[in-house]
Amino acid sequence: MKMTDDEVALGAAMMLLRRHGDLAPQRVAQRIGELALAGDHEGIELWKQIASRMDQILRPGAAH
Repeated sequence: MKMTDDEVALGAAMMLLRRHGDLAPQRVAQRIGELALAGDHEGIELWKQIASRMDQILRPGAAH
């Protein structure tokens, strides 16, 4: 079974939160900046999806 882009983003967000804890959002922002400098627009979009899923996870009252 192939994972959807949203499932990939969710898994990446969860992995980054486990690995980097409170610094995970900063790591995502850093990576987006690196990709922007490199002109990798597809990579930026993927990491924006990861950032969005991470935001949903971290939002107060979010179901975990």
